[in-house]
Amino acid sequence: MKSQRMSRIFEALDSFEIELPSWGFADTGTRFGKFFQEASASTTEEKFHDAGLVHQLTGACPTVAVHVLWDFQAGQHPREVVRLARKYKVGIGSINPNLFQDQCYKLGSFCSPDAAARRAAMTHALDCVDIGRTVKSKYLTFWLGDGTNYPGQDNIVRRKRDLQKAFRRVAEKMPSRMTMLIEYKPFEPAFYHTDIADWGMAYVFCKYASSRMGGRRAKVLVDAGHHYQSVNIEHIVAFLLDEGMIGGFHFNDRKYADDDLTLGSIDPYGAFRIFNQIVQNTFDTGKAPKLAYMIDQSHNLKPKIEAMVQSVDLAQRLFVKAHLVDRKTLARVQHKGDIVAAERLLQDAYETDVRHVVRDWRASRKLPLDPLGELRSSGVINRLGRQRSAARKARGEVQVASYA
Repeated sequence: MKSQRMSRIFEALDSFEIELPSWGFADTGTRFGKFFQEASASTTEEKFHDAGLVHQLTGACPTVAVHVLWDFQAGQHPREVVRLARKYKVGIGSINPNLFQDQCYKLGSFCSPDAAARRAAMTHALDCVDIGRTVKSKYLTFWLGDGTNYPGQDNIVRRKRDLQKAFRRVAEKMPSRMTMLIEYKPFEPAFYHTDIADWGMAYVFCKYASSRMGGRRAKVLVDAGHHYQSVNIEHIVAFLLDEGMIGGFHFNDRKYADDDLTLGSIDPYGAFRIFNQIVQNTFDTGKAPKLAYMIDQSHNLKPKIEAMVQSVDLAQRLFVKAHLVDRKTLARVQHKGDIVAAERLLQDAYETDVRHVVRDWRASRKLPLDPLGELRSSGVINRLGRQRSAARKARGEVQVASYA
């Protein structure tokens, strides 16, 4: 590759940061049960240790998304959590309220028919704003499990209006540096309707939340797994980019529905096409969009640290491939209506082996050339397994696999 292009790609990789989820390092499960891993993280400190290791190996993951309730203990000052993160050379990233776990949220949170549940949700959300302010987080990320299971169960429009008011109230309390990200999901845990079922609904809630503040303080979060089969995700991405209403991504992959699989394990070309739209937007506008790239994966079978490194590594390679598309030539052949030539430009970029480019970037940044190989040969996961099993036993921690 020409040195000028290589320099641009290296600069793009330098700025390509991917946030890791604290919950992705802990034991998680399906609706039917958990399968434990000896090396999984049981404490917030262990989560930060693992995230720090992924960052050390990849050079791309300086922040960790945290879940309020899971990562902040009762009575613990948020700055203690910041200090724990710094110990492992990572920072606090997005703040994720938990509005789906407590018993009061059985019928919903912000739009529950139960006024006490709505008050509890608002109190928790505003507490999360305060935590975010203290730890200097840039993002407050909402995923709601709100919805209904049966026709006629609740008034859908009343729920929509309550959600609008709740998001606006929270947005008005946020510090100016903070952006609200609103995620959508077509189903689960609700199976008749979910209150934020698609990107259009999320877009409307974002606009309403920001309407009194003269700016776009709320934006849509696109989770790659939160779509029905065959949805054209890159079309959604392109549309929201042009509207200036996309705030970030949750990277994962799926075969059927929200499987939390490693990025690109099922459809790497689909992930490439998303990156292609982002790079195209930068080419068209002359300015790279400000996006929060995040991983949202909970691995029940793969070793958790390995799975995170896999996803980051592939994301970097797909990101580079998107930068190989000859945008000027693409514009010319699109103008001519030369469909075959246009498609080949994308396919040629995708099929290019860029592993040597990413290795060269890593070498120039004094990073391991093969982060996954380095991790697997280090024996660190086996060592962590022994240490953490002993630590759980010493704490008297009981692991419960059954959901019942």
